[in-house]
Amino acid sequence: QVQLVESGGGSVQTGRSLRLSCAASGYSFRNRCMGWFRQAPGKEREVVSIVYTRDRDRGGWEYYTDSVQGRFTLSQDRGTDTLYLQMSNLKSEDTAMYYCAGRSSSYCHRGLTQGDFSYWGQGTQVTVSS
Repeated sequence: QVQLVESGGGSVQTGRSLRLSCAASGYSFRNRCMGWFRQAPGKEREVVSIVYTRDRDRGGWEYYTDSVQGRFTLSQDRGTDTLYLQMSNLKSEDTAMYYCAGRSSSYCHRGLTQGDFSYWGQGTQVTVSS
């Protein structure tokens, strides 16, 4: 049974940083397509970042939506099957529930949407205030 568990959310002031974690069980990170999504109140869930977890020299890559490019950074620990999202210079518009997601297929594309992901965590809340 696949489980994704997010942690690391919290309330911070603008300009500060947070690191979100997504710990997987029953789901190896080898050659996987995973993503971070977020949903603000009254808004649709949107993609934040998508990663193909293969080594970069073997085709692995990362995608970030424009609004977080340069501020958010993905990393992964394959030893513990944990995906991280380092969020820096946070803005009030980053306030949302953040979800980790994984695909059952290794096919990965930056244009994937939430419907393309089979496995989801419960979410972790990020609140940014001035």
